[in-house]
Parts: sequence; C-alpha cells; structure tokens
Amino acid sequence: MPELKKQEVTSVNIENEMKDAYMDYAMSVIAGRALPDVRDGLKPVHRRILYAMHQLGITPNKSHKKSARIVGEVLGKYHPHGDTAVYDTMVRMAQDFSYRYMLVDGHGNFGSVDGDSAAAMRYTEARMSKLSTKLLSDINKDTVDFKSNFDDTLKEPEVLPARLPNLLINGSSGIAVGMSTNIPPHNLTEVIDGLIAMIDNPELDIIDLMKIIKGPDFPTGGLIMGRKGIKKAFETGKGKVKVRAKSEVEELGNNRERIIVNELPYQVNKAKLVEKIADLVRDGEVEGISDLRDESDRNGMRVVIDLKRSANAKIVLNKLFKHTQLQRTFGIIMLALVNGEPEVLSLKEVLQHYLEHQKEVVTRRTKYKLDKAEARVHILEGLKIAFNNIDAVVKKIRSSESKDIAKERLINNFDLSDKQAEAILKMRLQRLTGLEIEKIESEYQKLIKEIEYLKSILASEEKLLGIIKDEVLELKKKYKDERRTKIVDQEIDLALEDLIEEEEIVITITNNDYIKRIPLDTYRSQHRGGRGVIGINTDTEDSVEQLYTTSTHNYLLFFTNQGRVYRLKGYQIPEASRQAKGTAIINLLDMEPEEKITAVIPIEDFESDNYLLMATKQGIVKRTDLNEFNTNYTGLIALDLQQNDELIDVKLTTGHKDIILGTKLGLAIRFDESEVRSMGRTAKGVKGIDLTLQDEVIGADIIEEGGQLLVVTDKGYGKQTSVNKYRRQSRAGKGLLTIKRTDKNGKLTALKIVEEDDEVMLISKEGIVIRISVSEISSTGRNTQGVNLMNLAEGDQVVSLAHIENEEEE
Repeated sequence: MPELKKQEVTSVNIENEMKDAYMDYAMSVIAGRALPDVRDGLKPVHRRILYAMHQLGITPNKSHKKSARIVGEVLGKYHPHGDTAVYDTMVRMAQDFSYRYMLVDGHGNFGSVDGDSAAAMRYTEARMSKLSTKLLSDINKDTVDFKSNFDDTLKEPEVLPARLPNLLINGSSGIAVGMSTNIPPHNLTEVIDGLIAMIDNPELDIIDLMKIIKGPDFPTGGLIMGRKGIKKAFETGKGKVKVRAKSEVEELGNNRERIIVNELPYQVNKAKLVEKIADLVRDGEVEGISDLRDESDRNGMRVVIDLKRSANAKIVLNKLFKHTQLQRTFGIIMLALVNGEPEVLSLKEVLQHYLEHQKEVVTRRTKYKLDKAEARVHILEGLKIAFNNIDAVVKKIRSSESKDIAKERLINNFDLSDKQAEAILKMRLQRLTGLEIEKIESEYQKLIKEIEYLKSILASEEKLLGIIKDEVLELKKKYKDERRTKIVDQEIDLALEDLIEEEEIVITITNNDYIKRIPLDTYRSQHRGGRGVIGINTDTEDSVEQLYTTSTHNYLLFFTNQGRVYRLKGYQIPEASRQAKGTAIINLLDMEPEEKITAVIPIEDFESDNYLLMATKQGIVKRTDLNEFNTNYTGLIALDLQQNDELIDVKLTTGHKDIILGTKLGLAIRFDESEVRSMGRTAKGVKGIDLTLQDEVIGADIIEEGGQLLVVTDKGYGKQTSVNKYRRQSRAGKGLLTIKRTDKNGKLTALKIVEEDDEVMLISKEGIVIRISVSEISSTGRNTQGVNLMNLAEGDQVVSLAHIENEEEE
C-alpha cells in the first residue's frame, strides 16, 4: 500500500468536525424533509408527488392511475428515499379525515378513521384533486425557480406557485432536529377573506384578523373550547387549543339517557377510543355506562353510549373528556421555512409571506406573458413588412441559392431581424390570402393592447394586488364551504351572559364534592325549631357540607383546603332540582383528587379596593389584595400552608374592619384586620389565635357595627350575641368564650355576623335544609347555651350555615 503524502493528511479537531457534520445533517433534515415552505405549505415529498402527477398528466379530468406507478415516478426522478414514505404521504393527501382540503383524489381503500391502513399501492389508484391543480397553476410560465434533481438529470420546482394559501388551509406537522411544527388546518373561505382584508389594510392587527379567521377548522369537526389559545397562537405562533368531541344526549324514557358522539377531535383513532372507554368501564374508573357500540356507517360517525338508569349524562361525559381522547389538547407551533430558514410565525406573518409569494408569482407570470407577446409582435411586424413588399420578397427568395442566403438578403434589404426573416421563410403560401392578412393585423392590434395592459400591471402594485384579489375570490367562489369545527366560548361570554336572567341562587356542596345551584325562592322561610325540607338526596356515604347564597351573574372564587383558588360564574354551575345530588366539582374545576372546597366567595367585579382574608384550621390568618385573584379557574396558589394545616374560611374585606375567629371548643377572638398586613398570594400568613392542642378554627367573619354574632352548634343549637360583647384584642390572643358548651348542644360548627332583618339557612349532614329569620333566634350573652334552631334526626348534625341578607341592604 503506497504511503500517503504528507500534504494529503489534514488534522482536524474531532469535536468541531462532529459538530459541523451534525449541523449539516440537521439543516438537511430541516430544509429538505421535515418542515413546510411558508409559500406553498408543502414539504419536499408532497411537492414532488404533486409535480410528478402533473408531469404524468394525471389530472382530475383524466382517469386514475395505479399508485405504484406514481410512487415509482417520484422515487425514480425526484425523491430517492423509501417507497413507503412516499406512498404513506400520498395516502394522507387522499384522506378526508387527515386533510381539510384533499390534494389527491384516491380510488380504493385509503384507510379509515379507525386506524385501518391503506391497501398496498399495487391495488389503489389516484389522480390529482381539482384543488391541487391550483397549486401548480402557471408553473410552466416561469413563475417559480427550478433546481436540479438528485442525479442532476432533471429539473424540479423549488416551490409551487400555490394559487391557494395551502399552509393555512391544510396545515402541516413534522419533527426535525431540535424543532417541530404543528400547524392546524383552517377554513378556506375565512383564510381568503383574511388575505383580502390584509390586502385592503396592511396594518390589520391580530384581533381584527380573528374576527375573520375564527381559528382552526379540523376535517373531523369537533369543538374548540375557548379562544384564548387561538389568540396566543395567532399572535406568537405558539399556543394550545382544547379540542372536544361533538356529542348529544338522547332521552330514552324510564329515566335513562344515551350519549351519541358524532364528531371526534382531529387525529383521534375511533377504534382505540371505543376500546379505551370499554377499559375504563370495566376497571370501574367511569361509572354509569350500561352499553357501548360503534354504529358508524357511510352516512357518518355514530358512537353510542347507553347510560344506566338515573346516571347523569353530563357527569359521564366530563369523566370521559378527562380520561379519554374525547377531549385532547392540540399544541400549535406555526414553524415554517422562510427563505430556507425555520421561523415561528404569527398568523399575520404567514399571510404576509404568502402574499409576497403571490406578488412574485403574478409578476413573473406577467413578465413571461409580456415577453411572449412582445416576441410575437416582433414576428407579426416582420410579416407585415413582407406582405407590404410581397413581390420583392418572393423575388429575393427565388433568386437565392440557399435558405441561408435568402435569409441574409431579407435581413439586409428589408431591415428585418433574424427571427423575422426565419418566420417569413417558414410562412405558407396560404397566408398570402386577404383573410389571413386581416387575421394577422387583428392579432397584432390585440397584442399591442395586451402589452400595454401587462406593462401597466408591472408599473402598479395596486393593480397587481387587484389581480391577486380577483383570482383568490374566484377560487373562494369555487371551493368555499362551511366551517366544520365550532368554537365554544369557555371564558366569560358577555353576549351569553345577557341572555341569562340574573337571580339569587343557593349553592350546595357535599362531602364527596358534588355541587349544584337552586333558585333561592325554592326554600320558603320557616319558624325556629322546624324540621326543614329535603335540600338534597345524598348517598349513604355522602353528606352535605357547605351552603352559599349568591347571584347567577357573580363570579365565584372557590378556595380549597390545600390553599388553591379557582373561578367560575354563578350560571356556569349546573342547575338542579331540590332533591338532586348535583354535579361532581371535578367536572367543573381542574382540582387535584385530594382537594376539597372549603370556601366560596361571590365577587361582583375585581375593580374595587377590597381584600380577601383567609383563616386556617391552625389559626393562621392572611390578607391579600382581591386583584391578585382576577384570573381564570386553572387553580392558583392562594396561601402557602404549613404542614397538616388546611384553609377553612375566606372573607371579603375592605381593609378597615374588625375580624372575628371562632373555634370548635366555643372560643372567639376579635381584632383589627390592620394587624394583618397585606401579603402576596403565595405568602404563609401570621397567627390569628393561640389554640390549645384539642381546638381548631371553624370559621371567620367581618364585624359590622350594630351586628350580632350568630353561632350554631353541630346539634342544631344556636344564639346571637351583640358584637359589643366581644372586646377588641390583639392578634394571636387566646380569645373569649362565645357559647357555653354541653353534651346537649355539642361543638361549635359555624358562625356568622347577622342583622335582625336577615335570614339564615342551616343544612344538615343528611341534606335537610331549614331557612329561618334571625329575629326568631334568641339574643343572649356570651356564656349561654343557645336555643334549638333545627330539630335533627338521630345521628344527623348541622354542617353549614348560609347568610341571606335583607333586601334593603342588597
């Protein structure tokens, strides 16, 4: 083996060499395989498939051709990779559940939404769809640049003219090296309207665009829950949208219901979804389902879920949304190649890049037509010269020994160009008739006008944009369709709220976290010592724990024992009958399994200078500005709790009141809330009362001058005492006796500041509710036992107390 010459060996740093080699590989994948071009919305493999079909002439007006023939053409000429990759790509372009607007017209088995794969390429046939021809329209008119194919024997387009904004209407997904793209499809009509709006007003912002382009429009339909994620994606290029199946509930009679699912979230496998639901039912994770079957056919999708008698369809649906792909999150990443480099783009930027591409395409097409027209005019001018000197021309040609001499004589004697002389020599004798001469003159005048028009386009951007508008409007007229995916406003919708009557409501929450709302007037006022009415039918293992009064239009801040806060509107809580159990809170709020609601604060708005005062079981208090809680219901930290402590009560305050805390063993402490400085949401708080080991705080309230402190025990006893009987103490004191406890009246369970004209509602563990006037409750001193407020059944006990203010005060 001959020795290598010294100059043939180059020393390199292996780290740098590996880095450079990997970067070359990464850019090859990014630009050559995984990411779409912002101009035509296609990856190279999609572009090559369409171009190959175009070159083969497999257009919509021709018959279908075997898929294997098309795949072979693509592999042999443009895409030197595996045949499976090419065929799978072509299959997806022919699936109506994968592409919003199909680019391939497939004939045969091209797969299904159940995950069935397509038949082998030797069995299926395909041709271009009508829409895909618009992507290649005018490609032979020098509208785009061409490059050499892999073996430098053919040319292929670097990008397609794309007369339609394909990147947005069909979307794209792909994983490159260190980055990925996931662009959802949109409605063609909306995208074209948005493009036209941008042409008319280039300063259009995202909010204005969102009024036209509502959001993604998936081929499988479904519901998009809320617009927040759409807005973020349109503004920044990245966002998340929650897509939910479209379903309806059918009444079967006999107190039974049936859920019908007829649209699924995008890219969800129906067969696997049905299998997952069956697994959840078998494992006991979802209860209430008696039968499950897929009745889908050629007329559409239909998954039937039969429910057991008395099962609540809404609860079952919400559990399925949580545990299955009946609801999924679509992560939007609008990443595309711009001038060969990957960029994350906003909606407006995507439209701007597409518009710039169309301006270039129309400009190049116009120049191409202009060159053709001018070349033809040049020839016609030569022919006119020949007609005007026909005898002399014929004489020169006849006297010439060869074609080249004849051409030279024509050029020299009649001041013609080489091309004009060539055209005269090729002219047939029949062109010398009077009719033919007239046709040439007519063609000449027509071309002169066309040249003038084409030059005016190149000289005026306004006219150029007008042509783009006219062409896309023509395509919109031809291919427009209705939106398939409905967008549901999950946030507070003012228009919706205006349709909902404002009324006072009662909210009940059970120990097992079921919630419902009932109109307040459902409960009539009764006398002290009555038995009450059934407020809820509970299971033997469940019991009512809390009761609140508010309005359908108020915000509701839900505070949990773990110190987190969620938010809803009153009307967003499902209404139920007086005896109904209600809806599981987990279906309304994204709570952790071990979390429990311990306080609900009705808020009219967040504009006022108010505070929220929080109290924990171990006597810790904290005061925080209300504006810090003006957020959605995703669950923010409201209080940083100490170990084994729980948040038990929250009150809305002005910052200038006295606070009173009550304990299980019958003690109460009153102090100025200014002793509790305002803290941030995540602060721990300070000590409010010094407790004994056996004691714990059961509630807190705000002192109102002239008010009475109403205390209620778990055995249904209660009394009211003037707040003046409780002197102000320093925070963290031992407190004063507020009720004389005995075996007869039990332990303290609730306290409220009330006035004589107010009413209160007591609710027991067994779901019994009584509404009584405060004026019927005895007013006594601090060291007394109280009177019987509610006649409880054996084993039952009072668990909650709600305050109903008098109407004049409201």
